[in-house]
Amino acid sequence: MTTAYDFSATDIDGQPRSLGDFRGKAMLVVNVASQCGFTPQYTGLEKLWREYRDRGFTVLGFPCDQFGHQEPGDEAEIKNFCSLNYDVTFPLFAKIDVNGDAAHPLWKWLKDEKGGLLGFDGIKWNFTKFLIGRDGKVLKRYAPTEKPEAIAKDIEAALV
Repeated sequence: MTTAYDFSATDIDGQPRSLGDFRGKAMLVVNVASQCGFTPQYTGLEKLWREYRDRGFTVLGFPCDQFGHQEPGDEAEIKNFCSLNYDVTFPLFAKIDVNGDAAHPLWKWLKDEKGGLLGFDGIKWNFTKFLIGRDGKVLKRYAPTEKPEAIAKDIEAALV
């Protein structure tokens, strides 16, 4: 059976990173963008990371430019933006596609595991979130409008 730990991706600094490095942790996987109306969610995501990381939780941010060209920068610009504007310290990855033929395999799997509303499995916009349990299986999918602080109760349950 496939789990999140079976995937790898290039991190924001251009290095290959296995999600197996996060084995045993609960994860919140999010497609992010720097010029989106939901970009202020970086604050809530960072807060969740800082609050729960010592208990076995991580946030993984995957920049994506597929929605309204809201992530136009390269990895260095994205990293700088996140650090300067939101003091982001959780792991960020290189820019990826989440929909279409070029979608990253992790995101294809996430969508297969937890489809969207009304049978539409595609990612509709930036800041779609997937909560992964300590076993590497998808627990829940959240719409972009779902604020990070509203997910805290589910994270608590995933950490038990």
